[in-house]
Amino acid sequence: MLEELRELWRYRELLFVMTQRELRIRYKNSALGFLWSFINPLLTTAVMTIVFGKLLNNGVDNFSAYVLAALLPFTFFQSAVLDSAQSVLAAQPIVKKVYFPREILPLSIIASNFVHLAVGFGVFFVYLFAIWAWSGFAVNPFQASTWIVPILMVISLCFATGMGLLIAALNTFYEDVKHLVSALMYLLTFMCPIVYFYEEVADKLQRYPFLNKVYLANPQAVLSIAYRKALLDPTQVVVRRTEVNSQGETVLISAIAEASKFPWAWVGYAAVVSIVLLFLGYHVFNRMKWRFVERP
Repeated sequence: MLEELRELWRYRELLFVMTQRELRIRYKNSALGFLWSFINPLLTTAVMTIVFGKLLNNGVDNFSAYVLAALLPFTFFQSAVLDSAQSVLAAQPIVKKVYFPREILPLSIIASNFVHLAVGFGVFFVYLFAIWAWSGFAVNPFQASTWIVPILMVISLCFATGMGLLIAALNTFYEDVKHLVSALMYLLTFMCPIVYFYEEVADKLQRYPFLNKVYLANPQAVLSIAYRKALLDPTQVVVRRTEVNSQGETVLISAIAEASKFPWAWVGYAAVVSIVLLFLGYHVFNRMKWRFVERP
């Protein structure tokens, strides 16, 4: 693996050029350019805010900010993995004619998506400032814990890179993989606290601590929680429970869930899993890349 890393370092300029190429191609004829990396999740957030924040009335102020804080890193992970899945197949004519470290193909795509994530967070801070100004600068939305965000971004990058390399290698020979991953990404949207809050999950699973740990075993769910805790003020979440009253009737009641603390231990777990996955994905990719030229 060390030899592959040294070779990758020698080709770092090619990686940089291909990343630039990915960025140019994506918004080649677009008037708004990089702003689309924020507009797309913003439109999704608007729909979620109307449905969950207004129609279903979850009782959370500035719900859109909480959705965006979790949606931006999730969108990065989803786009990085799904885009890198096709990276080797799309470049087959070049792969069969020119030698270069094959891992540059998925890495350049992941790197370009990471740039979009950074731009998205930059605009997100402008969005937070707008919310602050709209409230008459009454409640400062900027947290002292914001310094944690770059660390979380590095963990997200490791997790997405490991998964992207693994999927890119497997999908080169088994194209069913991309369809399976696409379906799993859709399910993962609901397995991460994006349109809801972790406090609601913790409240529902109070009597089932094992299931709560299973939920948190998903590194992307942990990262979604961590981004929110780092970026935004803890909020009071209204949870709805069913209880049996004195007449034996099942009734729906509302209660305020206690805001959970920043999940330091689980973030550490997510970091370890991400690093392990990064090495695993890189190892599998390097084992399989010599057979890419055999792909018909």
